[in-house]
Amino acid sequence: MNTTQYDALRSGIRECADAVTATVAGVREELLREPTPCAKFTVADLVDHLNSTLLTAERAARRQAPSDHAPAGSPSALVDALGRTADVWSDAAVYEGTAQFGEWEMPAVVVASITLQELAVHGWDLARATGLPFSLGEDTGRLVLDAVEQIAEQVRGNGGYGPPVAVPADAPAFQRALGVSGRDPEWNG
Repeated sequence: MNTTQYDALRSGIRECADAVTATVAGVREELLREPTPCAKFTVADLVDHLNSTLLTAERAARRQAPSDHAPAGSPSALVDALGRTADVWSDAAVYEGTAQFGEWEMPAVVVASITLQELAVHGWDLARATGLPFSLGEDTGRLVLDAVEQIAEQVRGNGGYGPPVAVPADAPAFQRALGVSGRDPEWNG
């Protein structure tokens, strides 16, 4: 991967983390039981999942051993995790070599791509479930689309993505990524 690609991925992770942070700031206690576009998660479950995923991504970037213990997520804990994760993935050196992401060792750049798509797709899930805004620039949307397309079949096989949803070919890249991940960009609960 060349420097331009690293820069794009670092910038995309930061943009996604900032977008999720803005969304999480609006999550009120009474919204935690609401369903999300990710059928297996309520808003509270999604906050926990994102918190756990970001802890794993942060530990991978720091080349720390995986942890079996993820603290219970809360919106404020998630905001902290978003900041730490975006900060650690802003260092070009963390993209080199391999990293342990949960049970799997893989190229660090793949861990970064997984982190990007988790932030983007689940950030959108969180925003839709709570009626809060969520938007990404077209460049980041293309990065998310690339990441989702690369892992879609494997994630779908594990039950993490649903069947693809048809989205117009001329739709923005992020909407196409949502469709590939089995999400309807028009979901309204």
